[in-house]
Amino acid sequence: MSYPAAQLANSLPLLLICDNIRDPGNLGTILRSAAGAGCEKVLLTKGCVDPWEPKVLRAGMGAHFRVPIIASLDWDSLPTNLPAGTQVCVADNNAPSSTSLPGGAASAPASPTAPVKSSPRAAPEHEDEEGAAIPVQHYYEDWAKAPVAVVVGGETQGLSPAALGLAASTGGRRLLIPVVPGVDSLNSAIAAGILLFEGRRQLLCRHKQEDGRHKLPVPG
Repeated sequence: MSYPAAQLANSLPLLLICDNIRDPGNLGTILRSAAGAGCEKVLLTKGCVDPWEPKVLRAGMGAHFRVPIIASLDWDSLPTNLPAGTQVCVADNNAPSSTSLPGGAASAPASPTAPVKSSPRAAPEHEDEEGAAIPVQHYYEDWAKAPVAVVVGGETQGLSPAALGLAASTGGRRLLIPVVPGVDSLNSAIAAGILLFEGRRQLLCRHKQEDGRHKLPVPG
């Protein structure tokens, strides 16, 4: 399948991995966000709903024809579809305790008037089911270094052990989206949109900074 030249020209080294996304409306909305954020491609694991199912197509609003989609991947073959050196990060709603994150911030600030601030201290770590430690941080802190992939799990099953294992093996991070107390978690499509556009912002900022350094006059 060929894709619009403008879409390809504006794509970023940002990939999305869908892990057991079974709701057609959610998957279509996620694909629409991936196309809007300029994702290089979207990878769907076995267990996801068929991306060409009519409800997914309606929710995608043409995204299927703007971003490459590779479906029905098992976790053994999925890494072969990632660019070399890709860091895999995972969307995570399992917030650690209020003392675990840098600056003493949990997934929601204890006081609405106290902003969450990052800290130069090392990020805390959570262990996946196989015991591999994965650093935890808020989504708005620095994490998007090209190339990067984001894994979003389904709302029923959550992240699979294989997704966490891939994140640990690539030096990835668990990304937390702060919500107010009493809210369990965000819809998977909403979480994907937040993370993808934040990843886009960070990648573009990093590219701009690198361009600025290259243009600086060389002292001589």
